[in-house]
Amino acid sequence: MDPVFKALADPTRRLLLDRLREQNGQTLRELCERLDMTRQSATQHLDLLQQANLVTVVRRGRERLHYLNPAPIHEIEERWISEFDKPRLQAISAIKNQAEEYAMTDAPTSVPTYVYVTYIRAGAEQVWRALTDADLTARYWGHANVSDWRPGSSWEHRRVDGSGKVDVVGKVLKAEPPTRLVITFEDAPDAEPPREPSVVTFLVEPYQDIVRLTVTHENLANEAMYQGISQGWPAVLANLKSLLETGDILPQAPWEMGRATHG
Repeated sequence: MDPVFKALADPTRRLLLDRLREQNGQTLRELCERLDMTRQSATQHLDLLQQANLVTVVRRGRERLHYLNPAPIHEIEERWISEFDKPRLQAISAIKNQAEEYAMTDAPTSVPTYVYVTYIRAGAEQVWRALTDADLTARYWGHANVSDWRPGSSWEHRRVDGSGKVDVVGKVLKAEPPTRLVITFEDAPDAEPPREPSVVTFLVEPYQDIVRLTVTHENLANEAMYQGISQGWPAVLANLKSLLETGDILPQAPWEMGRATHG
């Protein structure tokens, strides 16, 4: 965690993270304009944030979009904030947020794309199997993801509580094992009101002797869905990481994680 604390120690880098929290997915030019900073200086700070895994870069054509990655901060929270402290800290945060509510008049109106990166001590094939095997997803997600995982096929997010209920359905847009899986997230047919499907991309890349897994969730319906997946994806992926590295999941309620992820 030393690179994380080193990156957070600089006020300029903290300001860059604040700007990405306000509006995720910015280009270098946009960040420089908002901070009145030279490209060279911003690039140096962003490189350190990227090395600390606090910022993720996603290429879109010729552009490089920068996303705040909450994974290292989530790990700090898990290590030093106990379950007994969380209710007290959440109450303090609620009071603070209410006090600041009227000051946030320039908040962006569009729902941002969510990007999360985690590093897993496993092979790419193992990570791919964990993403596509119904029995494995049932263990770490609390829902069985069922499909033949071929482009154009459908997939279902089924509960494992014995009800067999399907909470989410979707289509497989791309499947390039073991590196890239792109699927839509759609409400079950009986959901009211129906929402436009969102799109999730899983990118599995070798990183030294481990694997880097990047999850990008786009076309989110509203801010409530963004807040839901912001809680859901870190929990689901932490469980996936734990299962592959230790053979067991973390002591959390899987069904809550499944619900939070699809909003």
